Amino acid sequence: MTEAKADLTDFLARHHPFDLLAEDVLVNLIEASDIRRLDQGTVLYEKGAPVANFSVVLEGVIDVVSSDGETITRFSPGEGIGARGILRDGKGPNRAVAGADTRLLELPKDVFLDYLRTYSDFARYFERLRTGADRKPIFSADGGDALITNRLSDIMTIRPISVSPDATVQEAGRLMHEKTISCLPVADETGLVGILTTGDLAGRVVAAGRGPDTPIREVMTADPLTLPPDALVFDALLAMGERQIGHLPIAEQGRLVGIVTRTNLIRRQSISVTFLIGDINKAVKIEDIAAVVAEVPQLLAQLVGAGVEAFKVGQLVTSVTDAVTKRLIKLAEVDLGPPPVPYLWLACGSQGRREQTGVSDQDNCIILDESYDEKAHEAYFAELAKRVCDGLDACGYIYCPGEMMASTPKWRVKGSTWRRYFRGWIDEPDPMAQMLSSVMFDLRPISGETALFSGLQRMTLEAARKNSIFRAHMIANSLKHVPPLSLFQGFALIRSGEHRNTLDLKLNGVVPIVDLARVYALDGAIEDVNTRDRLIAARREGVLNEGAAADLIDAYDLISRIRLEHQARQVRDGKRPDNFLSPSTLSAMERKHLKDAFGVVKSSQAVLRSRSA
Repeated sequence: MTEAKADLTDFLARHHPFDLLAEDVLVNLIEASDIRRLDQGTVLYEKGAPVANFSVVLEGVIDVVSSDGETITRFSPGEGIGARGILRDGKGPNRAVAGADTRLLELPKDVFLDYLRTYSDFARYFERLRTGADRKPIFSADGGDALITNRLSDIMTIRPISVSPDATVQEAGRLMHEKTISCLPVADETGLVGILTTGDLAGRVVAAGRGPDTPIREVMTADPLTLPPDALVFDALLAMGERQIGHLPIAEQGRLVGIVTRTNLIRRQSISVTFLIGDINKAVKIEDIAAVVAEVPQLLAQLVGAGVEAFKVGQLVTSVTDAVTKRLIKLAEVDLGPPPVPYLWLACGSQGRREQTGVSDQDNCIILDESYDEKAHEAYFAELAKRVCDGLDACGYIYCPGEMMASTPKWRVKGSTWRRYFRGWIDEPDPMAQMLSSVMFDLRPISGETALFSGLQRMTLEAARKNSIFRAHMIANSLKHVPPLSLFQGFALIRSGEHRNTLDLKLNGVVPIVDLARVYALDGAIEDVNTRDRLIAARREGVLNEGAAADLIDAYDLISRIRLEHQARQVRDGKRPDNFLSPSTLSAMERKHLKDAFGVVKSSQAVLRSRSA
């Protein structure tokens, strides 16, 4: 090797994940490697060809190119290429070519694998490149230790209601009754000074014969035990158990930032969704349901903090929406009386796919029985749909901007009319038909006579598969949303407006994969509506090969996880969650993985485009 070891060692130590290796390990890595120079345009490896080395770009660039010549991703100085092929089937997933005169440090495949076996921190960086069956779990949230290893900031109730020490016990009691809470932190201008619980009111006020005008400072527990927000849930459980207390203020430098109660801890276990749904099923007023839905962002933050996989978070959050919808329907039927003919309420969009996050509008419709008579029955179903859609909006599931809701007469029709709709969209696939069919392909029954939906999806898939023009329009529609990669494979950020210099992780991150999965479902006559399930089924049905499916599922999981972590951070900061992420909030490793994921999506789109050409 002619390259100066010291210079190469210093170079590698400045780039992740090589900075995880000790200096002597880097020296050994360099000694086991070779320097290779490539002229611009020289192929490093072809698609499907064996990958013999893990190559680190020292100078220049390596472009990964799709079959139609489009650059999918670019590897710049300090980045390594070849790991994906080595860790999958040993073959190049795409063509790799020098985009400029390039110099590489090439580590033989066997040596690279030996480093992964020896250095766990270094190996963890590449773990996501393996296929699902071979991947080692980095963290599991399914075990019993998932909750207790959370930070208190992940599960505490933020911005708790507090009271002045000069307030009266009557005022405190009234406030606790109105807000249905069991304790009140007591704070003044200096910070937290005490805590008042329902037990204090019973023992120190009522039992002691004190009057309603008694100042809180005389009966509160002064200088209560507190823990900082970065303490573990385990610490809270231990402290509360030792002191036999059920309420624990969370403070930072004396400033109250949250509170944890024993009930709070129980409700935030994995069965917390069950608690929320139970509360929804008991509610008799829309405002009571809305109060439960207001806890969903905290639920999302807790689930993300516990390491629950993104697709499972989506399913759990959506189950709350389903419960809200069912409860609103039941309350409407109690007031309006039983329905005059059978009907089925269905969800579409993200609720239909069971992929809701902290930001959701409503998309829904009704299928009516063939015995439906417009003159006799329209008033009932119009009022029922209005009540449910208005109720969903009041609970935070805003009206669909495109009015794709059951409250719109067009989306509240008999099954035969729905069949006519789908046939029309397939036979004459104009842009509006494509938009409508894309949403309606994600239909999922929520409440009512499910037999009304039986066969509709299968009929639609079969008819759509046979229509090459419809499929071509469907593919064209799926390619409208592109991953946010610039010409030189950096991030293509939003350039102006409120969300300037951010990435839209929904429109340009998740949606392109949702659209691709919908096309694969069409090709394979796959009836699953969840995006991840569609990708898995597409692999099973041979619509996607093993490697392409694994890559796309990984990309979907990673983009979804980063999106949810962004929303969870916003929730913990007291902000309304959205989909607009500033890449500067990510680590260098996260930015690299996100670019790789976008590159996978871009590659999948290129393959679909070339096949349909």
